[in-house]
Amino acid sequence: MSRRQRAAKRPVPPDPRYDSQTVSKFINNLMSKGKKSLSERIFYQAMDIIEQRTGQPGVNVFKQGLSNVKPSVEVKSRRVGGATYQVPIEVRLDRRAALATRWILTSVRARGEKSMAERLASELIMASKGEGNSVKKKEDTHRMAAANRAFAHYRW
Repeated sequence: MSRRQRAAKRPVPPDPRYDSQTVSKFINNLMSKGKKSLSERIFYQAMDIIEQRTGQPGVNVFKQGLSNVKPSVEVKSRRVGGATYQVPIEVRLDRRAALATRWILTSVRARGEKSMAERLASELIMASKGEGNSVKKKEDTHRMAAANRAFAHYRW
């Protein structure tokens, strides 16, 4: 365990098109092998596709989809007296956004459309409507936490 103080959180600069830190963090998570310009291009193409399909601003659909995927509770393993319990705990705000981003991107990468921008657009539209694999992942997490409510007194 480190004896130093906690690492200071560095602010993420907002993205140039929407001036949003949330979008910038999403683009950073979308990026692979350090190719940020490619991930920016994919994200902005997806926003254009969303605007064509729905007629709404793409960033609004993105934020609605992200909020529909954010979990409020999750389970953590806690070892008590030789047994491991799945203990439900509330999720911190920054972790909610990180989990939602991760779940959206894993479901996007598993989709079958032709280009990454089309996959991302489709998944975000479905997430904004409360459908899709990423929303299903959130509901499964909530269901597991509800099933293990009996072990909530092991929370730490």
